[in-house]
Amino acid sequence: MTIADLYEKFIHHPKVTTDSRNCPKSSLFFGLKGDKFNGNEYAAKALSVGAAYAVIDNPDYYTGERTILVDDVLVTLQKLARHHRKVLGIPVIGITGTNGKTTTKELVAAVLSTKFNLHYTEGNLNNHIGVPLTLLQMNHEHELAVIEMGASKPGDIKELAEIAMPNYGLITNVGQAHLEGFGSFEGVVQTKGELYEYIKRTKGTVFLNEDDAILKPLARGIEQVTYGKSETAFASGSVEECNPFLTFNWKQQGKVNTVKTHLIGAYNLMNALAAVAIGRFFKIPSQRISRAISEYEPVNNRSQLKCTGKNELIIDTYNANPSSMKVALENFVQMKQTSKAVILGDMFELGKSSESLHQEIVELIKESAFDKVYLCGPVFSKVGNTFSVFPSTEELLTELQKNSLENYSILIKGSRGMALERVVEYL
Repeated sequence: MTIADLYEKFIHHPKVTTDSRNCPKSSLFFGLKGDKFNGNEYAAKALSVGAAYAVIDNPDYYTGERTILVDDVLVTLQKLARHHRKVLGIPVIGITGTNGKTTTKELVAAVLSTKFNLHYTEGNLNNHIGVPLTLLQMNHEHELAVIEMGASKPGDIKELAEIAMPNYGLITNVGQAHLEGFGSFEGVVQTKGELYEYIKRTKGTVFLNEDDAILKPLARGIEQVTYGKSETAFASGSVEECNPFLTFNWKQQGKVNTVKTHLIGAYNLMNALAAVAIGRFFKIPSQRISRAISEYEPVNNRSQLKCTGKNELIIDTYNANPSSMKVALENFVQMKQTSKAVILGDMFELGKSSESLHQEIVELIKESAFDKVYLCGPVFSKVGNTFSVFPSTEELLTELQKNSLENYSILIKGSRGMALERVVEYL
């Protein structure tokens, strides 16, 4: 079956699912394979609970005309998504970066939604499966799309750009993350830069942080809309206050706009200015831009502030890498609270550099003079023995149960796999 033929079926059955436990009536089920599962095995179940068709790539699971046999289910899903994106033809903004891409995507979406019927990535569906699924949720009523793109190895962004075909691109920054997959920091730079390469080849436009020394040379020769602290930037801004929430100023035609946000950390200035730049580019009035940014509240344990009655918590447990950990600690140092504690978990997927990069964080903590420091995870346990160290989250929880903390401002940050959000109930 050709992609054009499959697309005809998609038009009549536009709901796509990859989970046989969640098959909306008259949907298309794609039997994807993973390391520990084979979606082909669930095709018959998907059909029995409501799917109109099941797409499989193993003939052993063919059960009749409602099963569609293809060479590769994942490739077929991606090709279908690309075809759908081409048919709709609406402008697409692709966003990637080591840190801040989800927050930036959410801020951009908040701003653009004040004017457009916008479609954008939900949550963190930003990989080789999530991007196609997001594209396939677009319809003729949408006027614009914002697609987040994640990467863990070379070539990932190139692949996603070819599927989503963005007209506009934004790289928030490039930092040390997923080094196990990329091999080196240079590998991270090259992979993130694949978005710029696609935009350049297709004569699109990039939204560029002109203060970023790594991104500026990568964007040479591409149409640019700039943002940053410089007065020359299309969207120029500066931090007014950050204690703990960011208040910033941005200028338009000589007028200063002051925005009080629900974002913790001065490092969020660039994420906010990216949204300002995109809003201005799409001719959204300044008041709407400022209001949308001020009303946005982060979720999913991304720099969330929580007052428990005993302590004030900054919960940033969704993910962590050396660059995001450093800026979080540096920002915490600048905050005016008197009694400060940090609870940090291991940073994952750093390969051979893992121990040395964790050691750098330990040295930064030593310079910061926090009142209490708890380090959690096997790597921090090796390098951070001048502090309270715990090989596992369970052992940390046991300590906090025995010796509770009160009247502290506490930064909690670690990689998702450490599940440090579990400490919140003991604080």
